[in-house]
Amino acid sequence: MSTTVALPARERAHLSAADLHVARGGRPVLTGVNMTVSPGDRLGVVGENGRGKTTLLQVLAGTLVPDSGSVHRVGTLGVADQVMPVGEDRTVGDLIDVELAQVRAVLRAFDSATTALVEGRPGAEQEYANALGAAESIDAWDADRRVDISLAALGAVHDRSRPLGSLSVGQRYRIRLACLLGAGHDLLLLDEPTNHLDAAGLDHLTARLREHPGVVVLVSHDRALLADVVTSVLDLDPTRDGRPRIYGGGYAGYREGHRAERELWEAEYRDQQSERQRLAQNLSVAQNRLSTGWRPEKGTGKHTRATRAPALVRAVHRRQEELEAHVVDVPKPPLRFQMPQLGAAPGATLLRADEVMVNDRLTSPCSVHLRSGERLVVTGPNGSGKSSLLAVLAGTLAPDAGTVQRRRGARVGLLTQESPPPSRRRAFEVYDAVVGRLVSSGGLDGAERLGLTQFGLLSADAVHRPVTELSIGQQRRLDLAVMLAGRPQVVLLDEPTNHLSMSLVEELTQALVTTGAAVVLATHDRQLLRDTVTWPRLRV
Repeated sequence: MSTTVALPARERAHLSAADLHVARGGRPVLTGVNMTVSPGDRLGVVGENGRGKTTLLQVLAGTLVPDSGSVHRVGTLGVADQVMPVGEDRTVGDLIDVELAQVRAVLRAFDSATTALVEGRPGAEQEYANALGAAESIDAWDADRRVDISLAALGAVHDRSRPLGSLSVGQRYRIRLACLLGAGHDLLLLDEPTNHLDAAGLDHLTARLREHPGVVVLVSHDRALLADVVTSVLDLDPTRDGRPRIYGGGYAGYREGHRAERELWEAEYRDQQSERQRLAQNLSVAQNRLSTGWRPEKGTGKHTRATRAPALVRAVHRRQEELEAHVVDVPKPPLRFQMPQLGAAPGATLLRADEVMVNDRLTSPCSVHLRSGERLVVTGPNGSGKSSLLAVLAGTLAPDAGTVQRRRGARVGLLTQESPPPSRRRAFEVYDAVVGRLVSSGGLDGAERLGLTQFGLLSADAVHRPVTELSIGQQRRLDLAVMLAGRPQVVLLDEPTNHLSMSLVEELTQALVTTGAAVVLATHDRQLLRDTVTWPRLRV
């Protein structure tokens, strides 16, 4: 059930959900979601792919009816999803008019009330007062100017006569986002709003969301945006009791609370497993006594033999009942990433590139000198050659100018931006084939060989599924495991946060800080750049 109060209500803006449940194909998508957001609240919604974040926004917007539970909204509503409300045969101006339809309606109502007041119609004064309050609450007269400001700040097309069909998906999305930021809605529901934005656009979006006086619900994987904007976080990832968690204190509060929740979950699971193991051992001991220990030494009386056996049988039954009564009701916690031991002799020069260039890809000469344990962040705009530089360092791309030298026997691992085309082989078969080639070629000692499950990246179920059936995020995890399997002494990471969950990104970042390997990182991820702010920079 969903109810809406449509009148502008900036100071009364309210959005709440009670015990939402949604299932698709018999699989639960949302379970027991409860939330309340009021004016000034900016709620971030996080979770891995497939956890129901977009589904939740659809329920909150009223475009999807939940299987059970209710939603209550007060205030005008603006939604940024992935579906455009007008076709490609329409113009930029048409899209703006659709997105500002509520503003236009408020202004028409004000014009009508003004006319009624001038003509002296009965009840005109109250009608005018209501219309004026509605227009003032969203500053309706200034909406088009605000939209124009956001169009410019987001780098969006501002020519209202341009056909939408002539624009890219990113350009159309930026136009729509500018309209939502300028319309003055009481409630903003945004699904991954940082897609298609450059640095200036990100700064503008951040500022506008922070100053928004109404309600914001924000689905995003952009940790920097969450850190800069949200006041609380709804986490849809698995928990001990299967219900979502809401953390106060902004993104920092979420990180601290999520970490504490995970540690408590793991401790409770360990305790229950240890108790079950203890009970099983007690049962085993009792069974052994029953089978061998009840027979007294030779010469013992018949009465002793007759009374000892029933006591041992009762002990076995009691231990069996204790084991059966012990229920492990805490589910197994999610996996934690485990970085293998990497590195070479401290101070050893592992790789050196001097004045390397690649025609039409890396057009400015670049030099890199890496010793064991050193760090480097490669920055620059799209198309500047960051990926090409990492490929040159990895040896998968030959430079057209300059030289590259690697220490004899130095292991270099590269994680590319995107996964290779998925194989129909099972994940562990793909992994084992790569490791097998490394061992047979002498690039990896057999004693250093690690199993795929040892990294904490893929569940046992995912390991045995064909790669074509894995999600993009799971394929990316497999790529990371394959790269680390070679125990590289130089780790080259090209946009490593692409398609990875926030929890895994946090764990990977911590591991990169402490690993003994040399690390070269190319990224646009603002939070990762913040987390590595002390690392040397190379701009290409």
